[in-house]
Amino acid sequence: MTSAPDAGEVRAEVRGWLAANWDPALSLREWRERLADSGWACPSWPREWCGRDLPAGLAAVVAEEISRAGAVSTPDGVGMQMAAPTILEHGPEELRRKFIRPTVTGEITWCQLFSEPGAGSDLAGLTTRATRDAEGAGGWVVSGQKVWNTSAHHADFALLLARTDFGAPKHRGITYFVLPMHQPGVEVRPLRQMNGYASFNEVFMEQARIPAGHVIGEVGGGWKAGLTTLAHERRLATRRPPAVAQPTDGLALREAAAEAAEAYAPYVWYPQRAGRPDLVAERAVEAGTAADPLIRQEVVKVISLAWTARWTAQRAAVARAAGRPPGPEGSLGKLASSNIARAAARAHALITGPAGLLAGPDSPHHGIISEIMLSVPAVSIAGGTDQIQRTIIGERILGFPRDPGPDRDTPFRDIPRATDR
Repeated sequence: MTSAPDAGEVRAEVRGWLAANWDPALSLREWRERLADSGWACPSWPREWCGRDLPAGLAAVVAEEISRAGAVSTPDGVGMQMAAPTILEHGPEELRRKFIRPTVTGEITWCQLFSEPGAGSDLAGLTTRATRDAEGAGGWVVSGQKVWNTSAHHADFALLLARTDFGAPKHRGITYFVLPMHQPGVEVRPLRQMNGYASFNEVFMEQARIPAGHVIGEVGGGWKAGLTTLAHERRLATRRPPAVAQPTDGLALREAAAEAAEAYAPYVWYPQRAGRPDLVAERAVEAGTAADPLIRQEVVKVISLAWTARWTAQRAAVARAAGRPPGPEGSLGKLASSNIARAAARAHALITGPAGLLAGPDSPHHGIISEIMLSVPAVSIAGGTDQIQRTIIGERILGFPRDPGPDRDTPFRDIPRATDR
């Protein structure tokens, strides 16, 4: 049994490989094919899936070297952050062969179809129905509605939870599918938000087809695989989208910039959703209110919350570096982000006063303050509500008894729902 290489060895090896192989004149697809073949695309993944079987902690070393060389890495977003890790963990092999590599190279894109109008926090109450396709050689037919779906308007495939057994208890009658998005029977409509953006979609499925073999995990066992995706989503939900540079030299760089601009377009308001804690001290000075004792207390509260959340994130990063999968610490980070956003919005309101409600280029901070006020409520909902995160923390970290769940073992068809009243 050989020991894992240390960080210095990995750094030297990937640096040498980049020096010999990184060529910005390549197309983005050609470069990512080369990166996938080398295993440096996803170094902590198995070798057969574009990786090198390295400890998770060394993946950060590889990422640093790719960035230092000015090279392009794998695509960001749902595909690499949720779809590929879930398929890797829950399979089956056929789906790994079909989807892992094209996701790594950016050949295909993904969205997530989980939440429904009547099944948000209570996701297991979903009613989108999938039945066996009598005409499709073992495939499935799905009908229903999903909401809050980022990038559904251009995604090639969707991670879909649908109910396949209405006679089973609600957590045990759900199956996890890969749904082809470009087909008759799938309609995507934009959702207009109160802050003026349309970052999300609602997706209507009417007799849409799912091929045989497009099941992640077991039929009726989709809840377990879904929890894996949700754990990865909570990490993604707390991230701030990076600034997208616009390089002029190198085809791979130009194509990567265009890809990132499209991928991050729905998230341009996410810094405001997070409350912009980075602005509170600066705004207090600009507004001449930094000497106000109440405002000073609120500003310090925001900064304190932000620093403690950063330390929690660092502990989670250490856990991942040790090879542990995402766990309940993701809920701590998600709940912390809600607390920071609300505290920052409150501080901005005190600093700016009623003028903070004004929008447009002549309003305080060019309209950013009003955008914060309208956007912050979303952070307590997206990726799992604050109440759900507190339940996870209570049960999985503090060891509290599980919620009673009186309908936990009741056949889903027998559970009263709002639509029945």
